Amino acid sequence: MNNRDRKDPPDPTEDRDCPETPQERRERKQHESENHDEALEETFPASDPVSPFVPAKTPD
Repeated sequence: MNNRDRKDPPDPTEDRDCPETPQERRERKQHESENHDEALEETFPASDPVSPFVPAKTPD
């Protein structure tokens, strides 16, 4: 299972020259939706909304 978020910097060991297939896109979007739903359930009930993920800047 991939433990990386799509917002993480690219993995230099991963060589991907072709764009994702429609099936891969559906699976990625489904996974993102499930993660969002789980985060929402874990914060309920709460008065504050789920905060969006803001990745840290990569060191230069």
